[in-house]
Amino acid sequence: MTARTELRRVDLRGSSPSTAELRAVLPRGGVDVNSVLHLVQPTVDDVRDRGADAALDFGEKFDKVRPDTVRVPQDELVKALDNLDPDVREALGVAIERTRTVHNDQRRTDSVTEVVPGGTVTEKWIPVDRVGLYVPGGNAVYPSSVVMNVVPAQAAGVASLVVTSPPQAEFGGLPHPTILAAAQMLGVDEVWAVGGAQAVALLAYGGTDTDGAPLDPVDMVTGPGNIYVTAAKRICRGVVGIDSEAGPTEIAILADHTADPVHVAADLISQAEHDVLAASVLVTTSTDLADAVDAAVVDQLQITKHSERVATALSGEQSGIVLVSSVDDGLRVVDAYAAEHLEIQTEDASAVAHRVRSAGAIFVGPWAPVSLGDYCAGSNHVLPTAGCARHSSGLSVQTFLRGIHVIDYSRDALEDVSRHVISLANAEDLPAHGEAVRVRFESLRP
Repeated sequence: MTARTELRRVDLRGSSPSTAELRAVLPRGGVDVNSVLHLVQPTVDDVRDRGADAALDFGEKFDKVRPDTVRVPQDELVKALDNLDPDVREALGVAIERTRTVHNDQRRTDSVTEVVPGGTVTEKWIPVDRVGLYVPGGNAVYPSSVVMNVVPAQAAGVASLVVTSPPQAEFGGLPHPTILAAAQMLGVDEVWAVGGAQAVALLAYGGTDTDGAPLDPVDMVTGPGNIYVTAAKRICRGVVGIDSEAGPTEIAILADHTADPVHVAADLISQAEHDVLAASVLVTTSTDLADAVDAAVVDQLQITKHSERVATALSGEQSGIVLVSSVDDGLRVVDAYAAEHLEIQTEDASAVAHRVRSAGAIFVGPWAPVSLGDYCAGSNHVLPTAGCARHSSGLSVQTFLRGIHVIDYSRDALEDVSRHVISLANAEDLPAHGEAVRVRFESLRP
């Protein structure tokens, strides 16, 4: 690695830190979205005011290319799929099939509750009408993100989907062809060649394309992106719904002496490959394993394609090895950390995994690495980061559904409860609330 040849260590053996102390001492990097809001606000404002022209101007500035139109022509989607490597097409097909299988089981059904005779409350589940799905285009190409965003939205019944991804100078101002091919495989025919904060703003406010065609605004924006995309989502929240403010990717591995250090090192490296800010954390009861993982990381870095990026991530403050006295202590640590991805590589890993309370997704045992979940497990890889797994879930069918209560009471059912409504209204000093019930059964006072 560039700075040193081993991950920094935090030794918690023999101590009993509080939850607050754990959160303070554990490796954690992250990004300060507030620090770039003042840079992103003018971009959002300009796209709001000038629409597609502004979005294309920013694309020309940041991506060094200006497509003729925002919307990618349909024949380009078809061509991208026709030219897709057969092995990649087959792999995407498997990923789509398995992800659909899992997410189709997440569909919600309406429920009707009879509170009293003549009084019911029905919870209806209605999909968001139109959703914008952001697919990054920075250090890597992410057709898997197309799958992970589109499939749950389709399973939820979202009627209108638009995928947006940065234009690539290498491909004549179109998003990467593998992104286009994945959209075509999933039946998404609306793809925009816009990236960054300007993409989020254009999704939120809509506009008119250069050819005069409408670019309809969406009701919700989902998908990960860099700090500028995240800032734009924060700024536009309220105009549109968002899934989350995603930060750099994370992996935590809870392991004991039974874990294979080569596997652990490979999994730490796999997530560090994403970004120099990616976090890779090993929580272990075994110093022998920690030493062996350090050695394995050094060995594997010699053959890792993105070794400089990986080394920077692994040597950063967001990564490290946490030594604990027991698996029970390790569980306290990983719950306090609340990783986006958590692997359990211990004795009786399944039982240990069932005790975890805070994680975006949990990968059990030596044969369920995080990279399986990134592509072909069937689970979703759009997950909460930066400790947000303590209170939030990953992307799912539920993300795209709204629960609406439908209240249906008869005259007798309302009359039976009317005095309680009036009492509570008066207790809150909102007497007109009570009057709205009373007038249904009595004449208005003079």
